[in-house]
Amino acid sequence: MRILDKYILKEFIGPFLFGVCAFTAVFVGTGTLYRIASMINEYGASAAAAAKVLVLALPSIVVLTFPMSVLLGALMAFGRLSAASEIIVMRAGGQHFVRLAMPVLVAAFFISLGTTAFNEFVVPRANNAYNRIINEEIRHHALPVSQEHVIIKNVHGQNIYGLLYARQYDGTEKEFRDITVQEFEQDRLVRVEKADRAKWNGKKWIVHQGSIYDVSSNDNTSRTMTFENQELPFMQRPEKVQEAQKKPEELTIRELRQQIRVLTAHGVDVNKLKVEMYNRFALPLASLVCALIGAPLGLQKQRGSSSIGFGISVVTIFIYYSIMTLADALGNGGTIAPAAAAFLPDIICGSVGIFLMIRKMQ
Repeated sequence: MRILDKYILKEFIGPFLFGVCAFTAVFVGTGTLYRIASMINEYGASAAAAAKVLVLALPSIVVLTFPMSVLLGALMAFGRLSAASEIIVMRAGGQHFVRLAMPVLVAAFFISLGTTAFNEFVVPRANNAYNRIINEEIRHHALPVSQEHVIIKNVHGQNIYGLLYARQYDGTEKEFRDITVQEFEQDRLVRVEKADRAKWNGKKWIVHQGSIYDVSSNDNTSRTMTFENQELPFMQRPEKVQEAQKKPEELTIRELRQQIRVLTAHGVDVNKLKVEMYNRFALPLASLVCALIGAPLGLQKQRGSSSIGFGISVVTIFIYYSIMTLADALGNGGTIAPAAAAFLPDIICGSVGIFLMIRKMQ
């Protein structure tokens, strides 16, 4: 790495880290602390439970701050170099603007990759633990009596051996209704079982009035059998069924794909899940998009511009997240395709960034 690249990166990293801390503090202070205070007042949450909720809320917040921190870092780095006339010296030495911006763009690219991994391996687990603590330690298992579109997995390691889908679960009657069970061998579907209902008898789930379809044969023949009563190969007790249902933000990309596939097969609207899945890639990409915007904006003729740079960051991020909120709502409602909804903010803001970069190149 050249000395000049290290120099520019040094100017970028300080404001970037400051931005992560500052914007995280803003999110925590304006939202998370209020929710924790409400839980303490309403449920009498202990200090230990409140502290765990606060810590587990941080990963999903930090992910949101990376793009705005990249934007702030780029603005502050190039703003300071421009204010001290160092950019003029660098350009006079034959350095093209794109070449000067390259260290920040490369850093933003790796931040995007790191955010994608963080969003896949850390955030869903943190969100799951966050919701579990709220339900178990604060609300004391105050779960809804019934749920729609319940999915239960029979998993050993990384392999799925069974997948149960129920259109409805009645917690009072301890009963699944309108169920489909898929059985797998070596990740290959071998049997499908459909039934009207399955009821807990105190020890196990008993399926009533169903049919089994054997799809493992290779001779293009179908084998079907019907039954009155049969044991269900899932051992989750009724009190664990509702707790096992994860929200979209608790699912990994692989789990989102599985859920989408199961629900689509049963005619359930999965636009919201698809938007969530595509956002796992679109939101990390925002860091690179913000670098494209921040680098040229930082070269505007403004001296002593720390507050101006922070202000531009806030306004730009407000515009980005406003577009994202609107696009997600349209995608969830099916007005536009889920992929288009997720990547629309990146496309719009990225186009603006490329336009600003081209102007600085002239």
